[in-house]
Amino acid sequence: MSELLKKISGFTLCLLLTSGVAAAESIVIKGSTTVLPIAQVALDAYLKANPGVNVSLSGGGSGEGIKAMIDKTTDIANSSREIKAKEVELAKSHGVNPKETIVAYDGIVPIVNPKNRVKNLTVDQLSQIYQGKITNWKDVGGDDLKIVVISRDSSSGTFEAWGELVLNKARVLPQAQLQASNGAIIQAVSKNRYAIGYVGLGYLNKSVKGLTVNGVKASAETCISKEYPVSRPLYMYTDGEPRGGAAKFIQFILSPAGQKLVEKEGFVPLRNLKGGKKTTK
Repeated sequence: MSELLKKISGFTLCLLLTSGVAAAESIVIKGSTTVLPIAQVALDAYLKANPGVNVSLSGGGSGEGIKAMIDKTTDIANSSREIKAKEVELAKSHGVNPKETIVAYDGIVPIVNPKNRVKNLTVDQLSQIYQGKITNWKDVGGDDLKIVVISRDSSSGTFEAWGELVLNKARVLPQAQLQASNGAIIQAVSKNRYAIGYVGLGYLNKSVKGLTVNGVKASAETCISKEYPVSRPLYMYTDGEPRGGAAKFIQFILSPAGQKLVEKEGFVPLRNLKGGKKTTK
């Protein structure tokens, strides 16, 4: 049986399965760090059932994953945002026909240090904080402390989604500290009493405190119903209909077993959708 090697370099996680089979099936997966833990846990299970498959899995952000699909250097592009019209146009100019598959749903949760007294913020308050119009925690019910704004960088699909759902496409203040991954934001906020950041629902842990938004807690039910205002689908993009190993892997993620892993990782499985689901287009 092949051996699974896990290598972590910076904020990019790479998985490589080596095999002695000369013509082994191979899959390359790149993109969103939000979708990364879903892909990783699903890949671990998939490889146990499919020994001899060569797989490379890396993060880098949704934009990087989509760029790799356009450049034909990945079989699957993970993305926490919908592909942009200009990216579709560029892809088609390269002979690539983007096909999306929704693999899960997610809520983007604002987080603060556990010592922070604030428990809830409205979308408008979050927008003003991230634009630099509210600069002190006392203005939103907290202590008299300056707010340190932490954000994902511009290559992130979570950054894009936050910009649309919270900022209404307004710009993040220039002084914001930009981080390359959900994990980096967790680490920064956990060490800074003054900080605020945002992460995918599946990344929440006890080192930070997740806030409610408009009085609503992010959960499977509130994300699917859109009662929680900062929720979005998570995607895997391929060039046309998934084929070969990519198709088999995506089918596994969409299966009941795969969706149980999605839920285990703290994301919202598609089976929570009522009245059926449309996962590709």
